[in-house]
Amino acid sequence: MLKKIVAFTPLFGALTFPLLVPLTISKFGVTYGILSALSISSIWFIAMLRTSEMPH
Repeated sequence: MLKKIVAFTPLFGALTFPLLVPLTISKFGVTYGILSALSISSIWFIAMLRTSEMPH
């Protein structure tokens, strides 16, 4: 199960970020677009760190 999450995390962020940020900018403005970009990238980065597998 964890391997699927590890494989899905980069894909989820790579698809979510370019879709949500322009939609947010077009609906709510640049300020909220920047805030959404910052929050999405922070959540994505934390998720990538939490699910990363380090070689032994």
